[in-house]
Amino acid sequence: MEAFFDFLRFERRYSPHTVISYQTDLGQFSAYLKSAHDLAEPAQATHHLIRGWVVELMEQELDPRTVNRKVACLRSYYKFLLRNGQIASNPMLRIKAPKMAKKLPEFVAEDALNGLLNNFAFTEDFAGRRDQLVLELLYGTGIRLSELIGIMPDDLSLPGRTVRVTGKGNKQRIVPLNPSLLLVLERYLACRAREFGPVAGPLLLTDKGEPMYEKFVYRTVKHYLGQITTSAAQQHPHALRHAFATHLLGKGADLNSIKELLGHASLAATQVYTHLSVERLKSVFDQAHPRA
Repeated sequence: MEAFFDFLRFERRYSPHTVISYQTDLGQFSAYLKSAHDLAEPAQATHHLIRGWVVELMEQELDPRTVNRKVACLRSYYKFLLRNGQIASNPMLRIKAPKMAKKLPEFVAEDALNGLLNNFAFTEDFAGRRDQLVLELLYGTGIRLSELIGIMPDDLSLPGRTVRVTGKGNKQRIVPLNPSLLLVLERYLACRAREFGPVAGPLLLTDKGEPMYEKFVYRTVKHYLGQITTSAAQQHPHALRHAFATHLLGKGADLNSIKELLGHASLAATQVYTHLSVERLKSVFDQAHPRA
């Protein structure tokens, strides 16, 4: 298993969060095999045993997305074992993941979000400047949380109004910065220099001058978005990424451009936002058409 986790870290370049999830999933599967079938080595599991675990997970009424993630973990694991000659056949070929109902991404309404960013009185100290930049970067560029905390000062090009971000699989892309975001960024950089001097490390820092981490961003985003929405799903950093894409699409941006800005590997991942657009049209139709 450790060889598999190293493969995920160093060859597939999975995020630490994903690797931890896979470690948890494989640990749970191993515990099931040991307790239910007295089998100590997961590599020896047959498709019957794997199917039994999937059925048990579904009987626990877990979210189908959680079960699917665990199945995806096992698919990767047994594919890895097969490629390395540790098993003769892949037992996952006969395993079907449970069907999931399509769930549209949650995003914050455009008027509410613009009202917050335009009218909220952020403090002029370091914390206020930083919090404002966190929100503006997430919404103004559509980057992921991991990409946000990975931005280095050298990734910025203020004259070119761009930022270089490193996404999944260590792939880099250039994302433009709008003028209002650029102004917030310049104010933050000036405040950062006054507060901590020429500090090495990521662009975004905590109040103590240390690199910002995921939970810090979660708390920051929840604090501010909680003032404009009561939905827990809309108080999440990813909701700002969804808002970025949805609002661009609503203003006429083409899907391929949104795909490149988001750093999606394929257009299929971006097409979910067309469903959001259709749902919005249905809502307008239901409210406005006399026969609706």
